[in-house]
Formats: sequence, C-alpha cells, structure tokens
Amino acid sequence: MTSAPREAEARIGPIGALLCRLAFLAICLPGPVLLAFALALDAQAPPQDFWGLLAGGVITTIAGVCFGVFGLRLVTRSRRDARQLAATGVAATAEVIAVEHHLGGEDPGLKLRLRISGSGFTAFDAETTRPDDPALVPGALLAALVDPADCLYRVA
Repeated sequence: MTSAPREAEARIGPIGALLCRLAFLAICLPGPVLLAFALALDAQAPPQDFWGLLAGGVITTIAGVCFGVFGLRLVTRSRRDARQLAATGVAATAEVIAVEHHLGGEDPGLKLRLRISGSGFTAFDAETTRPDDPALVPGALLAALVDPADCLYRVA
C-alpha cells in the first residue's frame, strides 16, 4: 500500500536527540514547579499571590507541555525516519523539474519540484526546499533514498 510521498525529517544523531529531549523536558518543568509552589504557599500569604502563581502555573504548564510534547514527537519522528530509510531505503534519482524562490521563514532558499524514480517503486513527484544553490536548475539530477513501501524519501 503506497501513500502520499513524505520527505523524511532532518536527521538528528544520538547525542543531538538526547540534548533535544533534555531541552524539551526542561521546557515542560517550570509550569508544574509553579503549580507546586502555589499549592505549598503559606496560608498567611496574600490571596493575589496564590491566585497569580496558580494562574501562571496553569498557563505555563499548558504551554510548556504542549511545546515539549511537540518537540519530543519531532525528535522521535526524525529518529524513526532515519532508521526506516537505513533499513529499507533504496537508492533513487531525483530530477529537478521546476525551481521557485522560497521566502518562507528566516532562511530564504529554493522550492524544488522533483520527480523521484528508481528501481522497486513507481516514480512520483515531490516538493522540497533547499538553500540557494546555482547548481539547482531544471534538469539537474540529485541522489535520493526512498522507502518504497510508503514513499518516504530523503534527497541528498
């Protein structure tokens, strides 16, 4: 069963994955700490301190946990994609069909429309963004790695 082509997430090595997971865990912690501090606050403290810490703890917990879980899932997906391509990936060729300027984000670059083909799967079209490079013109050939089972790909 084939699905829509999906570009593999950027590769993260084991040390980078560990550091990312620790950073995302650290992002999750301030909210629960504020909540615990609010609940442990002395009864003689003014009520506005209690409610301020409680509201800050709830908001920080929700935002931090959401962002932390998103980051942890991103790291996990990156590692899973790398393992999947290493285990079942086949060499392929990506031909640049069209090139457009891409101004999204902080790093402007090129949006490439590719036709990826190789043995063991039917050719498919995909899009990716790359840093600006004068060698990326229509007709250029790039090396790629494809998992034929679900059209997961990585362009070198």
